[in-house]
Amino acid sequence: MLLDVAVPVDANPLPTAVELARAAESIGFAALWTPETGHNGFLPLVLAAEHTSRMTLGTAVAIAFPRSPMITAQLAWDLAAYSQGRFVLGLGTQVRAHIERRFSANFDQPVARLRDYILALRAIWTCWQTGGPLRYRGEFYQHTLMSPFFNPGPIEHPMIPIYIAGVNSGLAQLAGELCDGFHAHPLNSARYLTEVLRPQVAAGAAKAGRDPSACMLAGSSFVITGAEPKQREQLRHFVRQQLAFYGSTPSYRPVLECHGWGGVGEQLSQLASQQRWTEMPALITDEMVATFAVEADPADLGAALRARYEGLLDRVALYIPFVPGQMDDFWRQLVQTVHR
Repeated sequence: MLLDVAVPVDANPLPTAVELARAAESIGFAALWTPETGHNGFLPLVLAAEHTSRMTLGTAVAIAFPRSPMITAQLAWDLAAYSQGRFVLGLGTQVRAHIERRFSANFDQPVARLRDYILALRAIWTCWQTGGPLRYRGEFYQHTLMSPFFNPGPIEHPMIPIYIAGVNSGLAQLAGELCDGFHAHPLNSARYLTEVLRPQVAAGAAKAGRDPSACMLAGSSFVITGAEPKQREQLRHFVRQQLAFYGSTPSYRPVLECHGWGGVGEQLSQLASQQRWTEMPALITDEMVATFAVEADPADLGAALRARYEGLLDRVALYIPFVPGQMDDFWRQLVQTVHR
């Protein structure tokens, strides 16, 4: 199992990208992942690629549908070349409301659309690498023109890995069928990974005649740790807030239903619709916290992560911020314990 570092979703990574990337690589993290929430997910990786030499760099995730496959193909191609083959393209569908109302883009048939998107990307990359004609005609995307002036030409590492993110079975099957990796949503549990996501990835792989191990499973883990009780209580409160927020999203409800907590998800959705945000964490019980978060002393956290996720996730990032220069000894020991 590999330990990765993820840029916090509420941070602008550009001002600190160089410092963060250098520190993460020096400590031994396997990968650095950038989100796309309030800021662009690709730009920080240009800086990270320039100032690192070993660490994998990826988007977790870039939102696919607002961009033409041609635009995404170009971004990924340049980053793959500049990072000398260390770039991973992580793609997500987002949810209907954001795609249609925030991005003014199409969301219909998201699984089929994302499949077509991935096939279009690979057709474009093949055209650029081989110099052959571009003749992609899919259900949602058609790319049939590539003149030499707009062709960036071949690169040394053209096989760009594609990870997709998801919560439910449709996207997990698509990952097993077509992708190099699957980003499980932070709202996950050992049971949901065991009973739902891994079997669906395997089903998608079987459909395509692939070995399921060809698709790596990556995920983020909520953790509660700290030498002082106050630190743990702060993290426990944060975990309750995040679980309540994610649990209020109807498309994420199958995770709660897997544990018999579908009714809690409905209550959370009702409170969210009434903007009663401060009341929502109280619905998250201690049992739910223990199910979705890993709690351990700092020295024991690596072993606890392995006990929870060994055989379920191939790579994991923690849902707490990595700050260069703070707790470096803790992070270095954690990386060594998880990677052993």
